[in-house]
Amino acid sequence: MADWNPALYTRFEDERTRPAAELLARVPLDTPRLAYDLGCGPGNSTALIAARFPDAEVIGLDSSPAMLESARARLPGLTFAQADAASWVPDRAPDLIYANAVLQWLPDHATLLPRLFGLLAPGGVLAVQMPDNLAEPTHRLMREVASADTWAAAIGDPAVAGRLGRMLEPAGYYDLLAPSAAEVDVWRTAHHHRMADAAAIVDWVSATGLRPFLEPLDPEERTGFLAAYARAIDGAYPCRSDGRRLLAFPRVFIVARRAA
Repeated sequence: MADWNPALYTRFEDERTRPAAELLARVPLDTPRLAYDLGCGPGNSTALIAARFPDAEVIGLDSSPAMLESARARLPGLTFAQADAASWVPDRAPDLIYANAVLQWLPDHATLLPRLFGLLAPGGVLAVQMPDNLAEPTHRLMREVASADTWAAAIGDPAVAGRLGRMLEPAGYYDLLAPSAAEVDVWRTAHHHRMADAAAIVDWVSATGLRPFLEPLDPEERTGFLAAYARAIDGAYPCRSDGRRLLAFPRVFIVARRAA
């Protein structure tokens, strides 16, 4: 895919950072020496890690040059490097691998998560948060609009673009990690984000889940797709009593600690 757009991503930074903070609050570490923020994006999650663990070496990793540039501008005192989470191997075993809203983009979780867990130092923690919203109207409607004849040839299989089949049930992640972990904490929750209108919901997903649907389209096709999708979103998320829309956003959280 084309590079990410940090400005569009950070338009909803408060909402995106809320689950990152909740994940970090459940990390059972006191004084880690080395922490990696895997898929650090523009550095909002990296800043949380550095604030909680001021004596740790905190390194942000991302595959996007644009996101890394934004993160370095935000946190010039920290180290950021380009890396692919699917194949990354650290030079030293870290005490914390923190992956907020990144692993859902990658396939084969049955291999990926145990591999990342195995990279930890003794007593280290793997902390993961992944959006689990592929059945929500935002993502179901992406696939429905993409299946229309107007865009189907350019986009291809909507299930592939929509990353269907990549996520496991929460219990599946527990079963992956529990045999080799000292403890595993898994939970699923849904935030209900207060959005100004349907257009704001479209803007939100345009920075993330909608990207694989838009990128194969030429400018005219993209305009038509977004208009059709916006109409569908307007019908799926009715106005609440204050005129706003509520965007339900389920997420899966995993915190697994290695034996000391």
